[in-house]
Amino acid sequence: MQRKNKLGKALAVLFALLLWQIAAVAVDQKILLVSPVDVAVRMTSIWQVEGFASSIWFSFYHIAGGFLLALVVGVLLAALSGRFPWIETALWPFMITVKTVPVASFVVICLIWLSAQNLSVFISFLIVLPVVYGNMLEGIKSEDKKMLEVGRVFGMPFLKRVLYIHMPQLKPFILSACMTSLGMSWKAGVAAEIIGTPDGSIGKQLYYAKIYLDTDDLLCWTVIIVIISVAFEKLFMLLLRRFYRRLERA
Repeated sequence: MQRKNKLGKALAVLFALLLWQIAAVAVDQKILLVSPVDVAVRMTSIWQVEGFASSIWFSFYHIAGGFLLALVVGVLLAALSGRFPWIETALWPFMITVKTVPVASFVVICLIWLSAQNLSVFISFLIVLPVVYGNMLEGIKSEDKKMLEVGRVFGMPFLKRVLYIHMPQLKPFILSACMTSLGMSWKAGVAAEIIGTPDGSIGKQLYYAKIYLDTDDLLCWTVIIVIISVAFEKLFMLLLRRFYRRLERA
């Protein structure tokens, strides 16, 4: 079944690349749309661009840092909201605002308060926070209260209750929150970099490619963002699932 699924995905990718190639040939204007072959050729040399590795590292640790910070804060706020209903009520307008206001609006507003260098951290944090908070709060509300009571009756330490009672019940909600928000963090973070153009970032490389109408580089950097985003998502989810497997064996 897994082989068929992988084969289907591979064929879908090939079909998408074929459509892209046909569209590029039909348009016949490299300034508007370059072919996947041209992008592949450019990918073999783009690593020689000055600041290539540092741009990737800058964007990675800022966006990944914003995601991880939002994950921790979102879980803590959800735990507090589950314990104290008035906190959920107090946070409601903030979470609704963050979920509905466009990313570009937040970026422009935040540029007044923050330097461009730290913008992608905050924007990634801001976009991921309500997703994690909402999923975790829903999970906390659906926990089996009898199991929690058993843990208290038998005098289980707080940390053990978290690891062996709370965490297993919250597993689907944590996995769902992470899978949903990982891609969002990269989209929002790179968008913030394109608007704020911090030095040494992928966003600035994309901005320059747009200014100089360098479609080859524009699509190359886009492919690089997709690769990094997918790789980070796969690695993070793999580590999270391994953590749960070890927890289940304990």
